[in-house]
Amino acid sequence: MLSNDFLNNDWHVVARSQDLQAGKILKARLLGEDLVLWRNGDQALAWQDRCPHRGASLAGGWIKEDNLVCPYHGFAFNDSGQCVHVPAHPVKPPSPLSRACVRTFHALERYEMIWVCMGTPQQDVPPLPEWDHPNYYKFFDGPSLCRASAPRALENFFDVNHVPFVHKGTVGNPNYASIDDYEVVVKSDGIHISNVNITENNPRIPGEVQSYNIGFHISRPLTACLRRAPNQEPMILFYTITPVDQEECLIWRWTFGNRAIPEQVFHDFTTLLMNEDFVVVETQQPLRLPLDLQAEFHIKSDSCTIAYRKWLKQLGVTFGTV
Repeated sequence: MLSNDFLNNDWHVVARSQDLQAGKILKARLLGEDLVLWRNGDQALAWQDRCPHRGASLAGGWIKEDNLVCPYHGFAFNDSGQCVHVPAHPVKPPSPLSRACVRTFHALERYEMIWVCMGTPQQDVPPLPEWDHPNYYKFFDGPSLCRASAPRALENFFDVNHVPFVHKGTVGNPNYASIDDYEVVVKSDGIHISNVNITENNPRIPGEVQSYNIGFHISRPLTACLRRAPNQEPMILFYTITPVDQEECLIWRWTFGNRAIPEQVFHDFTTLLMNEDFVVVETQQPLRLPLDLQAEFHIKSDSCTIAYRKWLKQLGVTFGTV
């Protein structure tokens, strides 16, 4: 883990809330660090997956009387990470001032997902104002494993040039690859991309195409939201990526719309699209995103990805970049 990296002080999804049941321990990995997740009552906890006694993994342990017990020597740790029981010396637990503490991280739940910050949170989790909208259907997809860096994977999400070719035969159509000028503005809350006109295949009616005006809000280095223009059929894609390691990430996505779709149909279609992306993204060289604009060739319609790379460099994002 890079302690000076901007991502260290940001929030990242590590699990779905429903998967972290009472009495259960989950493993996760974030920014090159192994974690264990567990609940104390309704509170989700995220710890380093390492017992401070002899470095054993805590993931194989168990929960007893609101404490997490290490499987190696039976040491029990309370919800603050402090060792409160040593079976070899049951009447004399370690002093609270000792090093008998598991390293703990900030954790909270939002949008039915568990978010973790490894450092010091500088702001709340990314905004998703449509979450409480009563008229939208919600569809979840993920996590999807991508063997490339998280910045590479997020850049692909809002890359306006790739859809006609990478998704040819699904939503993409090479006959409509021309990209009109669009707007890119960097503000205090991230990058705003607007007035992107696209024409895609209609997945519901073979042979028919449909045109949309869309925009993106990149609110965090690894979180972005796609929205159609207000005068069109609503669709919102909330896309957030977990940087597992330098060249591996997990993708989580919420989709909002006003159309009811069978869950399995939605999942099968989004899985198909994601796999089409991975076929290309996992072959990019380097797998980490180059922030030096001289490292790759650019065209006019790359203005959104150019702005993203400049923004990451300005923020000091080093994990998953070169």
